[in-house]
Amino acid sequence: MRRKPGPLLLVLAAVLSVQFGGAVAATLVPLVGAAGSVLLRLGIGAVVLWLVARPSLRGHSRQAWVTVVLFGLALGAMNWSFYGSLARLPIGVAVTIEFLGPLTLAAVLTRRARDLAAVLAAALGVVLISRALTVPWAQLDHVGIALALLAGAFWAAYIVLSQRTGANFQQLDGLAIAMVIALAFILPFGIGSVGAWSGEVLTKGAAVAVLSSVLPYSLELLALRTLSQQVFGILLSLEPAVAALAGLIVLQQRLDSVQLVGMGLVVAASALVMGSRARHTPAEGAAT
Repeated sequence: MRRKPGPLLLVLAAVLSVQFGGAVAATLVPLVGAAGSVLLRLGIGAVVLWLVARPSLRGHSRQAWVTVVLFGLALGAMNWSFYGSLARLPIGVAVTIEFLGPLTLAAVLTRRARDLAAVLAAALGVVLISRALTVPWAQLDHVGIALALLAGAFWAAYIVLSQRTGANFQQLDGLAIAMVIALAFILPFGIGSVGAWSGEVLTKGAAVAVLSSVLPYSLELLALRTLSQQVFGILLSLEPAVAALAGLIVLQQRLDSVQLVGMGLVVAASALVMGSRARHTPAEGAAT
């Protein structure tokens, strides 16, 4: 009998999927804008996930519905604010600022000095990989910074609400419902891009939807059934490292010594968590 993939493997697969989806999204945003890209991503993703999950709308408590609605709103707002920040900031800076959300969540929830050290190492590694320290403050767009910070806050909320949704709904039912709610939230802002939707745009949108939404959100929700929020938050620090590695392999973007040090810090932080907390039960405060 085959063993089911562990939560750490699920998170790693989600990270890889997001990075490939991000590569496709980078070519989509110039064609239909940030809101249009998010609309395609969530729209196609919601249809695919709904057909796969076929969620039941009956038998859920009021608390469960409040949770899934908040989850959907956080999901839509997280995507929209981050795509908006990408239109104004260098991607490395935007990702670094956004990452303050899950890192802060991990720091708040941690209860061991070892976990706190991992959070600090991951934070420093993200900064070094992104080269955020080399971008002069005067050249940054303050609106873009605010949007990236907002995306980070919604990312932290996504982590908490994803875990609670997974506890209140069977399988992927809650995620499917949340995707529809997120779609309804973004629809008024992205509907104007429909006229620019060509076959190429729809193909790229479908790829982004599957790689950046359906697969990673599903894998993360399943992982969060047994993985604590603080461990999940730190493991997400692998994303900048995977992106840097993908840039080297796919785009021939060379990493300098500072970035390699940053990648080492991020991987070391994740290794600390894998070794000490990976098999712990979800953190207190999660819905039962």
